[in-house]
Amino acid sequence: MIDQQENNGHAGLANSHVGMPLPTQMMSESLVLILWRSRWIVLLTTVAVLAAALIYVTKVTPVYTSTSRIYVEQSGPKIFAETQEGVMTQSKNYLYTQAELLKSTPILTAVLDTAGIQQMQTFSEVDNHISYLKKTLNATVGKKDDIISISYDSPYPNEAAQLVNTVIDSYITYHATQKRSTSSEILKILRADKTKRDKELSETLKKLLDFQNDNPDIVLEDSRGNILIEQLQRWSTLLTEAKLKTIERNSAYESTKEMVSDPVKLQQFIEAQRARGMYIPQDSEKAKIKSRLDELQDRLAGSLRQMTPGHPVVIAIESDISRSKAQIANLDDEFSQAQLAVSKQESLAAKETEDQIAKYYEDQRKQAVALNQQINKYTLLQSDWEQTKKDCDILNDRMKELSVTEDVGALNISILEYARPADKPSKPEKAKYMAMALVMGLMLGGGLGLLRDFMDQTLHSAEDISAVLSMPVLGVVPSMSRRESVTDRGRKTYLDSKSNWAEAYRTIRTAVFFGAPKDEAKTILVTSPMPADGKTTLASNMAIAMAQAGQRVLILDADFRKPMQHRIFKLNHENRGLSSVLAGAARLEDAIHQTEVKGLDLLACGPEVPNPAEILNSDTFAKLLERLSNKYDRIVIDSPPVMPVTDAQILAAICDITLLVLRAEKSTRRNCLQAKHGLLSVGAHVLGVVVNDVPKKGHYGYYGSYGYYYGDDRKKKKTGDRRPDGVVKDSALDAKAID
Repeated sequence: MIDQQENNGHAGLANSHVGMPLPTQMMSESLVLILWRSRWIVLLTTVAVLAAALIYVTKVTPVYTSTSRIYVEQSGPKIFAETQEGVMTQSKNYLYTQAELLKSTPILTAVLDTAGIQQMQTFSEVDNHISYLKKTLNATVGKKDDIISISYDSPYPNEAAQLVNTVIDSYITYHATQKRSTSSEILKILRADKTKRDKELSETLKKLLDFQNDNPDIVLEDSRGNILIEQLQRWSTLLTEAKLKTIERNSAYESTKEMVSDPVKLQQFIEAQRARGMYIPQDSEKAKIKSRLDELQDRLAGSLRQMTPGHPVVIAIESDISRSKAQIANLDDEFSQAQLAVSKQESLAAKETEDQIAKYYEDQRKQAVALNQQINKYTLLQSDWEQTKKDCDILNDRMKELSVTEDVGALNISILEYARPADKPSKPEKAKYMAMALVMGLMLGGGLGLLRDFMDQTLHSAEDISAVLSMPVLGVVPSMSRRESVTDRGRKTYLDSKSNWAEAYRTIRTAVFFGAPKDEAKTILVTSPMPADGKTTLASNMAIAMAQAGQRVLILDADFRKPMQHRIFKLNHENRGLSSVLAGAARLEDAIHQTEVKGLDLLACGPEVPNPAEILNSDTFAKLLERLSNKYDRIVIDSPPVMPVTDAQILAAICDITLLVLRAEKSTRRNCLQAKHGLLSVGAHVLGVVVNDVPKKGHYGYYGSYGYYYGDDRKKKKTGDRRPDGVVKDSALDAKAID
């Protein structure tokens, strides 16, 4: 049965989607859908931008570019060092300096002074020719080479080539003139410096000769061959060895002092020294005493086996043993003192030797220092003379080089490519401009489409609804013909049970059945944010679908503002209805009408009342609703919209679940959110959203695609057979639920 099915674990099917974050894929699809909806804006904008770009590239004056490439060798007149170039190559930005020099005023002035240049058509509308050339002439340095490219753009290709070649000729002439002048100045400087250096050379040589005459005994040898230096090194080595020996002797003396009080350690030290050959003690007497001591200890051990410890013989032997040990101790003490004296004497002797060697070393060092001062002074004089002589030789060589020809020092400029008139215009680049126009058109059109969508608050797809409201879409209902009457649209599920509209309502019914347990979803409120969203049509058709599933269903029309259910089912509500029952003017049994659909009853609004909100908020209505819940399996309540009046909020607070009906391409984000918050503020359990009046080419995804064609006559698919009682054999899911 349905009750058993609805209490299974499927009860949370719809609620599991509420509050879920929007996946990245859905966001991407939503963006695509937004752009697709605005495709005509994007297309027209792109076409307009492309047309504007096409007009521009067609009407604009074509510009021709002529380019020449030169190589400037970074060399100039050498002055001193063999590896150092002249002043022209001192700057790290040498090539960039030359590029700027090509556009400098002196060179451009020479260009304009050339015959025929100022009469060119390029300058026909130009007042300041030099300023104009500086702005339009381009000189760039290669990023991966040292080539300078000079180019000029002009509507006249022949004039562009002539201007570039004239600039290069002026640049070469300027450098040739400038460098000849520079070489002459450098030659004057070198000659003056040569005279000064010759004088310094003579003075330095005189000082060197005078010093040699005053010190004839100076030994002019290097440090390794100098006798005093060699002797000083030997004394330094001996002094180091003496210091190490003194340290060793002092260490031995201190160790001996510490071991005198411990005979065992002293003996170990003596044995170690004997092994190193440092000491050769005469210990034959001590050996004899130790031998006698061993014999006495053996005799004592033999006597104790035969005699008592107090026997005179035992006592005599023990007395001899004590005397032997005392003699050995005296010998060890004498030996320790002797060894200590020897260590001290060796330490003093080592210190005395060290002092003597240090004295000899100091005397030798003083002699070496005195001699080295004289040698150093002589070395400095000789070095000054040699350096001055070398400078004079270099100056002579440079002066010879600068005097070879008049063109000495001129810049080496190689013209790799002369400027030639261009065959095709370089600007505008039509393909580039059109590609840029296409990209800009698409971006602008996309931006306008997004702006239009941002300004348009209408919900266009199921993804939009889920993202904005954080609620599941329980189903979608396709658009119905406006030519159909209210009665036909409200009973579509009954009148045309094989249509896609009927299947859509059955899909919504299934979502409600499995969205909440039956005991918790007896009273179902159907409302919408605004009027004309299709809530009344949904309420009647969903109730019919529930009745066709074998349940006892009541349609309760609580829309006192604009009741419509009585028109759908062709009843007269003015005589008796909900208002009559609540006012006590009619019995409930008399106010409920049976419809032509088996299992479906209708409680219409009844006569008009002045205070609908107060009636719906009364205890009488609440008790009536509870009484009806005990009688029917489902009660579908048709209420006014949420936004205009408060009736829907009152009803939502006391109903088990609420269905919010939205109209495709009409309901707005703001109204839907306000309606949702209004319902949630009174504690309503909003099960989900139903989208009504969906066009067949809408963007509501898979929610509606199944219902559109299932049972469509064009597909010739048979979904079920009508039984005589009007109940349709529904899908396998509902059939199982009915069983």
